[in-house]
Formats: sequence, structure tokens, C-alpha cells
Amino acid sequence: MIKTVIRCPNNTVMVFDEKGEQIPEYQGQYDEVKESILKDAPPTAVFGYLSDFEPELREALKEEW
Repeated sequence: MIKTVIRCPNNTVMVFDEKGEQIPEYQGQYDEVKESILKDAPPTAVFGYLSDFEPELREALKEEW
């Protein structure tokens, strides 16, 4: 199950489960994986993004991610 979704500055996406393991089928370029992630992510999933200018993960609402 999807727990954490991170969008990187180069528009790649990393997705992790509740154990912190990566979920390869949801990872890739944002435009290619966005729809399936938004469809399959539970309401408790945390969405965020990394910035080129700030070293910390910034949370985002699912609807705005």
C-alpha cells in the first residue's frame, strides 16, 4: 500500500510503502505515473516534493500534488 509519495525537482517520482520499501510500479516520470498514484493512494498517504532550493521535504495536499 502506498504510504509516501515524493516528487523530485527533475519530475521523477519516488513511492514508498508502510515499511519504507520502494514501490517500483508507481515510480517514474510524474506525467506517466501521476494518474495511477492518485487513483490508488489511500487517504492516509503523504504527498510531498523536494525543491532545488530547500533541503527538506515539503508536504502537499493530494489534490495539489
